[in-house]
Amino acid sequence: MQNEYEIKKEMCEIGKRVYNRGMVAANDGNFSVKLNDHEFLCTPTGVSKGFMTPEYICKVDENGNVLEANEGFRPSSEIKMHMRVYQKRPDVRAVVHAHPLYATTFAIAGIPLTKPIMPEAVIALGYVPLAKYGTPSTMEIPDSVEPYLQNFDAVLLENHGALTYSDSLLAAYHKMESVEFYARLLYQTMQIGGPQEFSDAQVERLYEIRRQMGLTGRHPADMGRNGQPEENL
Repeated sequence: MQNEYEIKKEMCEIGKRVYNRGMVAANDGNFSVKLNDHEFLCTPTGVSKGFMTPEYICKVDENGNVLEANEGFRPSSEIKMHMRVYQKRPDVRAVVHAHPLYATTFAIAGIPLTKPIMPEAVIALGYVPLAKYGTPSTMEIPDSVEPYLQNFDAVLLENHGALTYSDSLLAAYHKMESVEFYARLLYQTMQIGGPQEFSDAQVERLYEIRRQMGLTGRHPADMGRNGQPEENL
């Protein structure tokens, strides 16, 4: 099991990956890790995620109040969004928010990623809904994201970016990679006549593969009656 310092180092490594892959510009983006029900590590505001070292990382409580932060560093104002995810999804241990170019292009255009075009994307994500625009640092964003938290592990933020979350920081980051790859493929096929989509029957077969794999997290394959997860019915 990782200790706190090891988690901080991993957060810095993920920051480099996000930055080097062009998923953020300048000081954009933020992510967090849940230590326990009352302690969370999070990236600071106003710094490039590609150049962080462990002493940059802040610690907050479940209400976003600062528990520990070195001089000159304070938590991202988006911590409210992260806390809403943890509040509604006890299974989640990490949250990643970034501005990947293609996914954010769809978010700015107001287009969710709903076309089934690739087995891996269908199995991993199902599809990616679009949460209505909310003013950054306010409760508008947590409120706009909340309706999707129970059924999805990835959400586009209208005119803003993307949000992914999972049972580890690496898994949450990989979901962000998957969202961006899906968005890029969809964008590029739209330039050459449009994608060839799977039929409903083909999608259901892929959903069944996911069920058999026993993957963690939330996914449209797990929805039951009224579009709610089976476990909630």
